[in-house]
Amino acid sequence: MKIHLTSVFVDDQAKALRFYTDVLGFVKKHDIPLGEDRWLTVVSPEDPDGTQLLLEPAGHPAVRQYRTALAEDGIPLASFAVDDVRAEFDRLRGLGVRFTQEPLDMDTNTTAVLDDTCGNLIQIIHVK
Repeated sequence: MKIHLTSVFVDDQAKALRFYTDVLGFVKKHDIPLGEDRWLTVVSPEDPDGTQLLLEPAGHPAVRQYRTALAEDGIPLASFAVDDVRAEFDRLRGLGVRFTQEPLDMDTNTTAVLDDTCGNLIQIIHVK
């Protein structure tokens, strides 16, 4: 068994698509109209047939409370692996990305946490 699809709730799918592709570097996989919303997924350019990330509309009533609680506690909704957290931190900060946690070295990994501008905190991580 392996993960095929996971999702992040977003306030605005078009804005999220721009952030996740133009800033983070993912590529669009599917963009299928579904009424007012879309089935909108992105993937890593390094693994275009790998795990998809669904940019899911945050319209369900429980989503606001869930995301607010996570953000208030500083808990990332998702974690993305990178080769070099400090280099990615510098690159993203240069693009105007706001971080809630600068790179932090721990025993087995380095992490940083960013605001995806769509209502979520996202962790970037490198496992040593």
